[in-house]
Amino acid sequence: MTGRHAVAVTGLGVRSGAGATPAELWESLVERRSAISLHAFDDEGTVVYPACPVAGFDPSGYLTAKEVRRADRSVQLAVCAAADAVEDAGGLRVAPGRRAVVTGTGYGGVIGQENGIGHPDVLYAPRLMHNAGAYWISARHGITGPSLTVSTACASGTHAVGEAMQLIRAGSADVVVAGGHDSPLTPTTALAFGRAGAMVTECEDPAAASRPFDVKRRGFVLAEGAAFLVLERLDLARARGARIHATLTGYGRTSDAHHLTAPHPDGAGARACMELALADAGTTADAVTHINAHGTGTELNDLAEARAISDLFGPRRVPVTAPKAVTGHGLGLAGALEAVITVLSVREGLAPPVAHLTRLDPRCELDVVTGEPRKIPDGPVISNSFAFGGHNACVVFDSPHL
Repeated sequence: MTGRHAVAVTGLGVRSGAGATPAELWESLVERRSAISLHAFDDEGTVVYPACPVAGFDPSGYLTAKEVRRADRSVQLAVCAAADAVEDAGGLRVAPGRRAVVTGTGYGGVIGQENGIGHPDVLYAPRLMHNAGAYWISARHGITGPSLTVSTACASGTHAVGEAMQLIRAGSADVVVAGGHDSPLTPTTALAFGRAGAMVTECEDPAAASRPFDVKRRGFVLAEGAAFLVLERLDLARARGARIHATLTGYGRTSDAHHLTAPHPDGAGARACMELALADAGTTADAVTHINAHGTGTELNDLAEARAISDLFGPRRVPVTAPKAVTGHGLGLAGALEAVITVLSVREGLAPPVAHLTRLDPRCELDVVTGEPRKIPDGPVISNSFAFGGHNACVVFDSPHL
């Protein structure tokens, strides 16, 4: 723990179906107001599944018409959310070379890729690059330090936040804009996940389509959006009188090395990931006040994660939440969006309830928060992301007052 810089969260920005600001997102979660609805993935209306789009998204206040043509929708969302995070932080008040950006995305410019098949224009390649978001953000905010992109499926956003913390700790940057973005609402993506049986394709109540840990769960619901945090050396943030939302204290990453799409059923990789994150934070499972679960609403993921949590925390039942019941699953975005939610939980001292949970799967021996938000004391809070490919990532946030 000695010899490395402590890290503060000084800025938050989001674009999601559940809210265009952190305040709107938080309100949706505590009120259990699902943003999921039936969505037509193609113009003909032949592919209509529950999904969580960012309705009415307009990037014109952030990008010119020419820039909009050059950037995939995923990148447009990223530019807006990152700009809001930077504004929330009061700007990036260090030299350009001491600034960095780390983005996470699972699918990159998949919309531009599908639209350009058979008739690619001169901007086809730049629009589909996974690192396009990192470029646009670095160019917009004068970031000449490290500019990196992580692509580890649904763990991408969490890995981006964790790797950003490592840059600050190591002295490679003083301020990092870190987060995730994805816009996978395309007919090909929807049909692929639907035919694989991983995604909800039909249900009586679309708003309740995503049901993590519930006996009636039927898979995840696709979402799009972007979420970014501004991470800053804690001593520099305090010196300039910045508002500090939380501190980022721990990061763990492991690989199941088991199956391309299925988690290891015993949850060993997920448990090890949480243990590493807590050890990195200099704390233990006994101190954790709340867990923001990956909670996709797929049977294999829910059971593996529940077992990992039960094995690590034992008979001590830590309050668990699962935001995807409200936000849907944004793939590479998800971990970053849930990092923002976890920061808000730390700041507000509340664990938001899980929407639509009518009966907990008895195989998931968890203390899942339902009904009303639950008060949580100051202390470490952990956010989990467990992805296709066996990529596991966990981050730990804590109160800035400790």
